[in-house]
Amino acid sequence: MAETASPLMTPEEFFQWQIGQEDLYELVDGVPVKMLKMMTGASAQRDLVVVNVIISLGNQLRGGPCRPTTDDVALRTKIGTLRRPDVMVECAPFERDTYEACEPKLVVEVLSPSTTNIDRFRKLDEYKRHPGLSYILLIDTFTPEATHYRREDGGDWAAENFEGLDATVALPLIGASLPLSDVFEGLRFA
Repeated sequence: MAETASPLMTPEEFFQWQIGQEDLYELVDGVPVKMLKMMTGASAQRDLVVVNVIISLGNQLRGGPCRPTTDDVALRTKIGTLRRPDVMVECAPFERDTYEACEPKLVVEVLSPSTTNIDRFRKLDEYKRHPGLSYILLIDTFTPEATHYRREDGGDWAAENFEGLDATVALPLIGASLPLSDVFEGLRFA
């Protein structure tokens, strides 16, 4: 007897299902997928970079309309897909008991060996298609480097690489910047 395929979940069904799970999942084309970092665990260096980004952005954005979020808040990238960026900046008024960003402006992915290919290609492509995003930042953890994508006036994306602890990524549309010295504080590089 042939098995019947499970029906695809809507984002709303997914959020209700996610409440009962111990681990975080993303919804990819209607199918829940356990996040790769949950399968392997995050390294201490990756975790430190995520925390440093949240601290830096949180301090700069405090009291304004925007705030950083963790990967507990999802980003809808297409009809049946919800991603969980490592850090996101949300600029909608705060709403209790929501699981999804309404007005995201910045997405940050901190790269690791298990996520680099998905983050640099599939997720990057999905993020670029999101009409509300102004910035996408991919951060390396093995060298003090980041790639910053910014949406230009015509809608095209421009990429700029930042290298070294003296570099600073400007994020004027949200009223912030990310000095790489803050992002990599506490890490040593060869």
